Amino acid sequence: MSVYQPPLRDIDFVLEHIVDLESLSKLDGYQQADPATVNYLLEEAGRFFAEVVAPLNTVGDAEGSVLTSEGTVRTPTGFKEAYQRLVEAGWQGISLPGEWGGGGMPQVVGFAVDEMMISSSLAFSLCATLTAGSVHMLSMHGSPEQQHIFLEKLISGEWSGTMNLTEPHAGSDVGALNTKAVPQPDGSYLITGTKIFITWGDHDMADNIIHTVLARIPGGPPGTKGISLFIVPKRLVGPDGKPGELNDIRTVSLEHKLGIHGSPTCILSYGENGGAVGYLVGPEHGGMARMFTMMNAARIAVGQGGLAVAERAYQKALEFSWQRRQGRAVGAPAGEQSLIVEHPDIRRMLATMKAQIEAMRALLFYCVASVDRAYHAESEEERTAKQELVALLTPVAKAWCSDLGVEIASQGIQVHGGMGFVEETGAAQFFRDSRISPIYEGTNGIQAIDLVIRKLPMRSGGVVKDFLAEVMATATEASSVDQLRTAGEQLQQSVQSLGRASMALGASLAKGAYKDALAGAYPYMTMFGTVVGGWLMVRSAQAALSRIGASSADDEWLRQKVTTARFYCEHLLPQANSLECPASGGADLLYELDLTPEMAAN
Repeated sequence: MSVYQPPLRDIDFVLEHIVDLESLSKLDGYQQADPATVNYLLEEAGRFFAEVVAPLNTVGDAEGSVLTSEGTVRTPTGFKEAYQRLVEAGWQGISLPGEWGGGGMPQVVGFAVDEMMISSSLAFSLCATLTAGSVHMLSMHGSPEQQHIFLEKLISGEWSGTMNLTEPHAGSDVGALNTKAVPQPDGSYLITGTKIFITWGDHDMADNIIHTVLARIPGGPPGTKGISLFIVPKRLVGPDGKPGELNDIRTVSLEHKLGIHGSPTCILSYGENGGAVGYLVGPEHGGMARMFTMMNAARIAVGQGGLAVAERAYQKALEFSWQRRQGRAVGAPAGEQSLIVEHPDIRRMLATMKAQIEAMRALLFYCVASVDRAYHAESEEERTAKQELVALLTPVAKAWCSDLGVEIASQGIQVHGGMGFVEETGAAQFFRDSRISPIYEGTNGIQAIDLVIRKLPMRSGGVVKDFLAEVMATATEASSVDQLRTAGEQLQQSVQSLGRASMALGASLAKGAYKDALAGAYPYMTMFGTVVGGWLMVRSAQAALSRIGASSADDEWLRQKVTTARFYCEHLLPQANSLECPASGGADLLYELDLTPEMAAN
């Protein structure tokens, strides 16, 4: 099995040249995040995850989490011990609020740590990812009392958090949920209902589990406007702040899944014996807005899952390509087999994987750094601009990156050939694990709809227009540089194509042709992500060119950075142009097709 190598050099490059960590560290509250300190932290984090967590990835896949006869969940061998070491080291809280015991680092620094944790084991990492979401939600919306009781323990990792939205009949249609919350004289609520697909809904790694649950208070309005948000602990917290008696929550079963076997995905039953005690967060019927605090962060994290698993799949495929010999490459001496990495088609797949991974990393880090800058903006105008940018890019970051994660994991299997189809080589696990990312935290179809229906019309299209103008400025600048002329010109063409698709979809929305707009949403999202990736790869190449010659030790790596960007723009970015027609072509053919079961049977 391959050994995980944290991609510290590329992470450092993105932090320096895409994020501009140096200027970020000058913002109020982030002074401790100077580049030297951050580089040291990331080296230590990378070592921890490579040595402690990564070896558990195959163990978790083989054993899975198990629901015992006592009704509790047992995690795979080594998970509990690794989690305790994680808590002791504090990596899960490095960017969480300092006033409650977190590291107080910028979100993007914690994001860099998280990438390495997820690459080490997606299944293991999800526990900490969801807990961080609970912390963000409570930090913004919890009462002072709730913050006092829960935040310190969640940030330390002694307690973990979950997110409970889905019910058997209410998946993407969250407004159809019917879990009930009945108010009690002491201000608490009794929760009854069933939640499904609850990631890390029960386990043996933390002393308590704090569920955030969407439910309805009787008498509220229908749909999403009648949903409230509640904190429902697995164990009720006593006056001394310690977990006490069990709440009325039962783990009914664990799902048997395609991947992420080590992560227990639970069906939870609330209130079989009268009602689980819960505490309202925010006002009645204000649950969806508050839950979106968790969901938006979780969506970017899911996109990061696509990146992180893809990185691991690429490393494994690259290693295999330098071990496996098959056939004779063009120009190779007769009489001996060549390493498969010498064959052009294998190099094409590896180059595609590498370029897409670097584009994904740049987009995700850029998006999270924009969250940091919005938090610490010096003016309301700057804050609004960054918030608009994050709103625009979040569905793209989630959907495009998670889609590519699946594609890259599949390419990794292809590089292995028949050996990739055999579980023992390990390549298949990355594909199985990555396949959940386009589905959960809002399917990628939902993300595409969000991009077109909600984000494209922001400021009457002005947010997209301003963003594309910035991308075009970079393309124009690059096209005047010899080494980047072709890349810059291709980026110009792709921006123009994306602009036309944006106008066509905007016109459909303006005249109420929603079927046409929705039919084009997915190709538009893919197109948008591909172009943004091209923009950030060009920016990376510009930064690399400016540094060549500054240190001979870095020159070859920087030249490879430029070559990777050129490959992306000259070989992958042109695919964006081909999506203009399906993005703007309307829905007529979709509904002209007879997609009935009867037609399929003939």
